[in-house]
Amino acid sequence: MLFPLLAVAAGLVLLVWSAERFVDGAAATSRRLGVSPLLVGMLVIGFGTSAPELMVSSLAAAQGNPGLALGNGYGSNIANIGLILGTMALISPLAVHSGVIRREVPVLVVVTLLSAGLMWGGFVGRFEGIVLLVLLAGMITFSIWQARRTGSDPLADETEESLQAHPMSLRAGVIWTFVGLALLVLSSRVLVWGAVEIAQAFGVSDLIIGLTVVAIGTSLPELASSFSALRRGEHDLVVGNVVGSNLFNTLGVVGLAAVIAPIEVGSEVLLRDWSLMTVMTVLMAVFAIGWKGRPGRINRLEGAMLLALFVGYTAFMVRLVVTASAGG
Repeated sequence: MLFPLLAVAAGLVLLVWSAERFVDGAAATSRRLGVSPLLVGMLVIGFGTSAPELMVSSLAAAQGNPGLALGNGYGSNIANIGLILGTMALISPLAVHSGVIRREVPVLVVVTLLSAGLMWGGFVGRFEGIVLLVLLAGMITFSIWQARRTGSDPLADETEESLQAHPMSLRAGVIWTFVGLALLVLSSRVLVWGAVEIAQAFGVSDLIIGLTVVAIGTSLPELASSFSALRRGEHDLVVGNVVGSNLFNTLGVVGLAAVIAPIEVGSEVLLRDWSLMTVMTVLMAVFAIGWKGRPGRINRLEGAMLLALFVGYTAFMVRLVVTASAGG
């Protein structure tokens, strides 16, 4: 048991470090090549912070553990909203000014609802995976089109400020992009091996481990980047990071994993995990968009609500692990 625990710990540390290097390098490279700040914020940073989930889930599916892949994707969405947005809003209420984010949040709600339809038969097969990946490609195309026709937007301004705060040459950006990607693959392999060994030792499914330890671990890059953005007062970048990451997790991470290896979905996933993820996504949408003249804003009370949902869910999942271990 010692070696799997060390593997998970070392894998998570290396995963977080390499993910930050990968995103920083990719963002700097894109900006040096003339990509607009809005597109960098929407795609490179928003989607790029989900690179750990993509690597871990793809490797898990390829190694015959598709439950770990599904749990990582959905568990990360729950952690992104509850742990990251909830914690950030408790520290400082998050004002949402970006029109781009207010348009993307309803899309995330629709995509989340659609994912239930694809799982309804208790199975996410290769066809469903292809559907999710096609939707992701459509989202990326729409984002590029939207970025070209959108003028000034707070998300673009905050992305530009963030890049200027950490200047990097084109050469350094390319190097760190490839180094970060290589280390992401290595750390993901170590983490998946350790997580599967721990699941087997405790007698729980790889889905449970994916929804807890692995999901929280792969969300740490988003947490780190959100803290950094919050210190600079870049609230739209914090919210946009979570929205972009969750879109990528739901469509790209689960979709690619299903294409690699079809995923069996138990009824508990829909009743427990998907339902909570959907409730939290809808709450985030209501808070971020605003209603009846209320500006888009996630205040401390709303942040505490999201964080409480995450803590309660995590406590319940830990109890499942302890119960399974005792029963074993």
